[in-house]
Amino acid sequence: MQILLELLPWLIAMVVLIGCSGFFSASEAALFSLRLRDRELLANGGSSQQMAAKLLNDPDRLLSAILFWNLVVNMIYFAIVSVVSLQLEKEPEVGHTYPAVFAAVSLLTIIFFSEMLPKSVGVLINRKLAGLMGAPLMIAVRVLDPLMPTLRVINLLSRRLIWPGFKSEPYLEVSDLERAISLSTTDAKLVAQEQAALRNIVLLSDIRADEWMRPRTQFLTFKPPVSLDQLNGQMTPSGYMLITEPDSEEVELAIHLKELFDVPRVRLEHYAEPVIYVPWCSTVADALQEMQRRNRQVAAVVNEYGETCGILTFEDILDTVFNYSPSRSRLLLDQKPIHDLGPGMWLVAGVTPLRRLSRYLNLELPPSKNVTVGGVIQERLGKLAEENDACDWGPFRMKVLEAPQRGHMLIELKLHHRGERA
Repeated sequence: MQILLELLPWLIAMVVLIGCSGFFSASEAALFSLRLRDRELLANGGSSQQMAAKLLNDPDRLLSAILFWNLVVNMIYFAIVSVVSLQLEKEPEVGHTYPAVFAAVSLLTIIFFSEMLPKSVGVLINRKLAGLMGAPLMIAVRVLDPLMPTLRVINLLSRRLIWPGFKSEPYLEVSDLERAISLSTTDAKLVAQEQAALRNIVLLSDIRADEWMRPRTQFLTFKPPVSLDQLNGQMTPSGYMLITEPDSEEVELAIHLKELFDVPRVRLEHYAEPVIYVPWCSTVADALQEMQRRNRQVAAVVNEYGETCGILTFEDILDTVFNYSPSRSRLLLDQKPIHDLGPGMWLVAGVTPLRRLSRYLNLELPPSKNVTVGGVIQERLGKLAEENDACDWGPFRMKVLEAPQRGHMLIELKLHHRGERA
């Protein structure tokens, strides 16, 4: 009993240090797992929340301070563990086993209560914790600011002395990734799927936004104020409730309906997030990069007049990457938009310009106010093209083979009277 009373101040100090270490571990996990939207909300919140958002503007400074203070706390903790263990060894009635057990239990305690548990909680409720920790973290960072230049110099010197010949990794080519995939598994089917996904990722830089977007005719928009009753219990074609500006038809906000939980049935625009705007001529890869940078799930595709001509959702892009089923339209994405099927017959993508088709066939095409093959067939049909629709256009018979909701329309073009081709 006497030994416990003597060690009580040390044990209390250990508990306090575990709490301090847990604080820094939780703050690291919470702040660095915040999404851009969470950071925007913190920046518009209370004073402590604004401090947390401000700290994240200089992540190197913040991370250096957190790691420094966590290291100091842990060093003091283990120094106290050593002191207590030595005092236990001096007591004859304690024996030699208890000091070793105490050291092992102390190690497991700080691992669980100062690392594992705080970081798990920090990730689960990151925005709430970040707002609470903003003020004390700001104090800890500012206390360390006078030492920060010295720490940076030490970090730079250590890299120069320990890894003087360190060179950055060379840029990986697609062939390198495909070879890595082939060597990583012996499952031929899995290798084929992984290579297809890799090829599709690379294709994102070749597909224009207007080729893969959902045009205005294939998504619904709502004017504010918006309520759930306007959906009539049905999911929208895009999976999003798209909200326009109050005084125009331009898409401004989006709500992911599958993530809509515990919200009022009216004034849903308050729970929507802004969409990003990308030009029609940008690539899907550019749109995805901008969506990730700004943490958005919907991109509005605008034409040269600044009008919304379609939307591109995050799910659309994922479908592009993970769609393994072969199709003729995907073949066109990989190769050229016009394929010979036989004498006087061609397979043509709907986005093929008429000028290019005329040069390829070496024929003068019938006049049209449209500039693409897909525009011509929809003009001739007088409606949105569907699979197996057919019509005549001058000397040609046009038949729709594929008409997906987004992506390439695929058309069979047949010459009624076979002409000469160069």
